[in-house]
Amino acid sequence: MARTTGSTTHRPNDPPVLILTSLAGGPKHGHALSKDIEGFAGVVLGPGALYGAITRLEERGLIEPLESEDRRRPYRISTAGSAYLSEAVHEMQRLADEGARRLAVANQVRAPRRAPGIAGSPA
Repeated sequence: MARTTGSTTHRPNDPPVLILTSLAGGPKHGHALSKDIEGFAGVVLGPGALYGAITRLEERGLIEPLESEDRRRPYRISTAGSAYLSEAVHEMQRLADEGARRLAVANQVRAPRRAPGIAGSPA
């Protein structure tokens, strides 16, 4: 389930959230981002999704390109990107906490109840 805040939607498999999460661990270029995201989230971003999201994140000032000595262009998360990611993580945590709370209540309601024992019968 996605939550919308203004025009922002946060989902755990959202390419911008995945990219920002990866960059929160340090600067990376596109291929390294893809491998890191696959490793920690189990999500494979195709080149179009990855580089399209990188472009949008850069345009919004959430990531910044770094100088490169080869054809690979590394990026780092910006201060605004860190704030955005923090909000997204907070929203997802709130949803996860609510889901866990509701599951706990549902499991209590569905838990089988033991009938009172009758004297002399096996427990």
